[in-house]
Amino acid sequence: MSKTRVVTDSMGVIEIPQDACYGAQTQRAINNFPISGLRLPAAFIHALAEVKRACAEANHTLDQLDEARCQAISWISGRIIAGELDDQFPIDVFQTGSGTSTNMNANEVIATLASSQQLVVHPNDHVNMSQSSNDVIPTSLHLSAVLACRQRLLPALAQLETSINKRSAELADVITTGRTHLMDAMPVTLGQALSAWAVQIQLAQQRIAAVLPDMQQLAIGGTAVGTGINAPEAFGAEVAAALSRSTGIEFNTAANRFERMSAQDAAVSLSGQLKTTAVSLMKIANDLRWMNSGPLAGISEIALPALQPGSSIMPGKVNPVIPESVAMVCARVIGNDTSITIAGQSGNFQLNVMLPLVAYDLLQSIELLTNAARILGERAIAGFTVNYANIEQTLAKNPILVTALNRVIGYELGAKIAKQAYAEGRAVIDVAEELTDLKRDELERLLSPAHLTSGGVQE
Repeated sequence: MSKTRVVTDSMGVIEIPQDACYGAQTQRAINNFPISGLRLPAAFIHALAEVKRACAEANHTLDQLDEARCQAISWISGRIIAGELDDQFPIDVFQTGSGTSTNMNANEVIATLASSQQLVVHPNDHVNMSQSSNDVIPTSLHLSAVLACRQRLLPALAQLETSINKRSAELADVITTGRTHLMDAMPVTLGQALSAWAVQIQLAQQRIAAVLPDMQQLAIGGTAVGTGINAPEAFGAEVAAALSRSTGIEFNTAANRFERMSAQDAAVSLSGQLKTTAVSLMKIANDLRWMNSGPLAGISEIALPALQPGSSIMPGKVNPVIPESVAMVCARVIGNDTSITIAGQSGNFQLNVMLPLVAYDLLQSIELLTNAARILGERAIAGFTVNYANIEQTLAKNPILVTALNRVIGYELGAKIAKQAYAEGRAVIDVAEELTDLKRDELERLLSPAHLTSGGVQE
């Protein structure tokens, strides 16, 4: 049995672990919510500490908090931000919908460690001064998501775009069979195919960046219901300014804090863009899986890097493990968006009451997409090789090449050539030479795959 100590709060006495830095309210939450074993991400806890430090600075600036307590709160908040105290935040994600338990967890840890024989720091009176869980938790949610997007996700997507563009340039002259409906279509270059992926990732960055300014409008200063009760009028603006200084990102107190606290529309919007990014990544991952399929009975246009054995029973089998991993990430992000959408509807009157769930799922989606984008670029796209022989053989027998002759011989004769070429397993140019009056050199010009990939109109 671990040693415990007895502490008291407004509801009475309770035992907590002897070495715990938190207090009674945190322990009550631990006891009340043994649900999932999932904790709010470290990124959220660190953002919460950023908010606590900024609040202490704002209260001191506005002559609400003495310098000694301000410095003590700031020092311990800095330790939390540095990740030194992550084990002191054990409360389950599925807790009170306002996140009050986690707010008090932070207040108690900071107060315990900031206090000394010479200085008493109270979790409510000092650490939580001018605040409510109802504005602190949504502020921390927004802050953590913005930091994760700007510092991690957007750079990871930018690197993925760079990797795709590099391979697109390298493969600009490699002509392959285009496919629509998973069926052979007109030729394209591998460079053109990859350029579509690059633009998808470019647009994903733009869409995410476009919604972040909304996330940078904070609820802080609204306190309990949005009116700012028990907080100086300038408090929210001072906290936002302090956060701007510490992060290098511009934050502001929201023009209407009632909206920031009663709704999470900005977070729902960001989640929607994360979902769109997941859809793009899944498309790219699945293209890679199809292109890599084989090596004998599939398309086998490319060979992804061989990273690990693919089967416990079939020797020599190698699977597209990175695209598969990325596809699963995308499925989770799409599911998280549904969860966040439902949570966003749970703004009952003056407060959304699914804030911890929104924070958990949003930050998980950002983290998963960050890591998925990184490994997709580094371990799949950067290193795949091209099976030139397979590409050239398939392209030469592609009956759809006859489309280039439509303007010269007409659709009906073209269809006849395509069907015969396919049935006999022969090149289109050979069958066309037999069934038309066109000379070989003219057919070579008209059926040139390189010319067809440029979109030029045949004469």
